[in-house]
Amino acid sequence: MAIKSILNFDMSDPLVLVEILTVPAKVALVRFNRPKVMNALSDALCKELEVALRALDDDPGVHVIVITGNEKAFAAGADIAAMAEFTYAQVYSENYITRYWEAARSVRKPLIAAVSGYALGGGCEFAMMCDVIIAADSAKFGQPEITIGTIPGMGGTQRLPRAVGKAKAMEWCLTGRFVTAQEAEAAGLVARVVPADKLMEDVLAMAGKIASYSLPAVLKVKETINAAYETTLAQGLQFERREFHATFALQDQKEGMRAFVEKRKPDFKNK
Repeated sequence: MAIKSILNFDMSDPLVLVEILTVPAKVALVRFNRPKVMNALSDALCKELEVALRALDDDPGVHVIVITGNEKAFAAGADIAAMAEFTYAQVYSENYITRYWEAARSVRKPLIAAVSGYALGGGCEFAMMCDVIIAADSAKFGQPEITIGTIPGMGGTQRLPRAVGKAKAMEWCLTGRFVTAQEAEAAGLVARVVPADKLMEDVLAMAGKIASYSLPAVLKVKETINAAYETTLAQGLQFERREFHATFALQDQKEGMRAFVEKRKPDFKNK
């Protein structure tokens, strides 16, 4: 895995590691870096992550972003030790979570979560902010907030029902039980389950394939699918139709269709 460049946060011990890869091309790899606490999410980590994601979203050389942790944990939740003594006035006045933790929501480029080990609480919620979740067969998902006297606060009660339905979301959130990668895939939370030792190989192959396509078309696919969650069917179909029509203004649409007719590989210019 070749490294083209590493974003530098001017920190001796960064909480987020970022690599812009040359193989596959146009793919960035973002890795949570708090291994001693199972990559627990914190304000400091999320602040670094926000900077990284904005920089990568603005980088014309990056088309796809992969986010991962390590083999033991994608992210085993929020940092409970840091939150334990927070007061209502504090979290409300500081707009806790909203300030830094939701940067993934505004990223236009595809985000792939490569999940190995635990993705619990905020870790599961962050994975759900991504566009695709690929899980190692060792992965465990869950929203265990109920077991410590609170509830999900980063989208668990909102994105989970949209992914797996009300019945399963209710059961998972009310019991706090951990869910295997296989069950998560069957429920629709996870796109694919792969052997743990093949996780990054398979994820980067997927990322490379997506990155090889026309970036404007890729952005339109993501935008139109996301619109399905915010609109009625009629509105969504109208939005999709207009975005489809708009692709005919792209040089890449002409190149792609001509290449198909001429039985050759297209040479997309991302225009």
